[in-house]
Amino acid sequence: MGPFEYYLIAGALLLIISVFTSKATARIGVPSLLVFIAIGMLAGSEGIGKIYFDNAHAAESFGIIALAFILFAGGLSTELKVIRPILWHGTSMGTIAVFITCVLTGAFAKYVLGFEWLEGLLLGAIISSTDAAAVFMVLRGRSIGLKGRIQPLLEFESGANDPMAVLLTVGLLQLMTSKLESPVQLIPEFIKALALGAAFGYFSGKGIQKILNRLKLEADGLYPVVTMAFVVLIFSITQALHGSGFLAVYLMGLILGNETFIHKKSLILFHDGIAWLMQIGMFLLLGLLVYPSKLVPIADSGLLISGFLILIARPIAVFVSLFGTDFNWREKAMISWVGLRGSVPIILATYPLLADIEKADLIFNLIFFIVLTSVMLQGTTIGWIAKLLKVEAPSKTRFRFPIEYAPTGTMKNDLVEIDVPAQSFGVGKSIVDLKLPKEGLIVLVQRKGSLIVPRGSTHLASGDTLLVLAEKKILSAIQKIIQKGHPEES
Repeated sequence: MGPFEYYLIAGALLLIISVFTSKATARIGVPSLLVFIAIGMLAGSEGIGKIYFDNAHAAESFGIIALAFILFAGGLSTELKVIRPILWHGTSMGTIAVFITCVLTGAFAKYVLGFEWLEGLLLGAIISSTDAAAVFMVLRGRSIGLKGRIQPLLEFESGANDPMAVLLTVGLLQLMTSKLESPVQLIPEFIKALALGAAFGYFSGKGIQKILNRLKLEADGLYPVVTMAFVVLIFSITQALHGSGFLAVYLMGLILGNETFIHKKSLILFHDGIAWLMQIGMFLLLGLLVYPSKLVPIADSGLLISGFLILIARPIAVFVSLFGTDFNWREKAMISWVGLRGSVPIILATYPLLADIEKADLIFNLIFFIVLTSVMLQGTTIGWIAKLLKVEAPSKTRFRFPIEYAPTGTMKNDLVEIDVPAQSFGVGKSIVDLKLPKEGLIVLVQRKGSLIVPRGSTHLASGDTLLVLAEKKILSAIQKIIQKGHPEES
């Protein structure tokens, strides 16, 4: 058996160990990503696995592709109607909050830790963005519910703030290596990156939906291949044109996920699985890349920066960027606490290593230490802090209906789930008495884990979930009747 087989065995075992360990640790409130990083460190050259890995370029390349698939999957499973009310708030968090965090952390690094200005700002830029993988894994993976618009804002922010962090990091590196003469030159580059990312994301999402519905492939298994190829293609083209590929694939997933297309449910599940695979692989690889012995000497500096970032920089950035909004102080405090750092800062920390700047190793180790601290402290206490601030909400477990809906390019109907709340007009009434539009069809009723084939005489109960087939405008009317009461007689 050659070395290649050993690597395959090691990789498969690490994946299996990560999955089973995360299942066990989730019961005690430990975030999965912390488990994945820890397993990677234990498997590394200074751990019990003795796997030697010291290729920052390979880690960066894999991390970038992995993040692209994670962001696409996150956008694909996000309802546009949920984030529409917080769109501008999220944009402010993704730009203003990132810039404030960068400047405050940079100033702290200069005046407290003795960094030069550009070095401190580079450290601040790298750690300035929250991490989509970390936020999705902690909130969705652990079924943590937050009141109102807090959760959609946090998830949207985590996907939208990467372009700003990447731009600041790359721009500061160019200033440090004399490739740019003035910070002012960053402004047009930033505008271009956002504009191209938004344009490619929107139009590719619309275009792919039409392509999927018109392809009519003989083999259903080819549809995931097509969508994966589009993720890589759109990301690469946008990046090659100096746009934000991360923003493009997130918006592409968001636009596509809110359209009707063939094999929608199975494709969403497929990309959710790909996202988990990428998350596990990315954190394992980053765990292998770090040397635990190098974290000990910088622990005091790392704790200082972590404390400043969590308790001062992040809250100031949140309260300033959300100033004048209708978020109350409890909600802003909760948003501040869920400023989880994860793979994105660690991936960005490989940029100075590849640029070979003077304090690249120190910055990388500090960033890794800060990420570990953020995940351990913030990630494990989100549920407790939510209760303390009285912003927790029950997290609804979605029931997976055993129906795959594959519309053709000419069909306008969609298959959606509609919940029946306790205060609904329809509770206790039969379906026929609700006088729903005839163009809509209630396919199934899910009640307490059981499926009911509905009839006109079927009575609705609080907590039911209805699987409804109809056109979008008819679906809106049905949802209004079921959730808000019967419309006035015409």
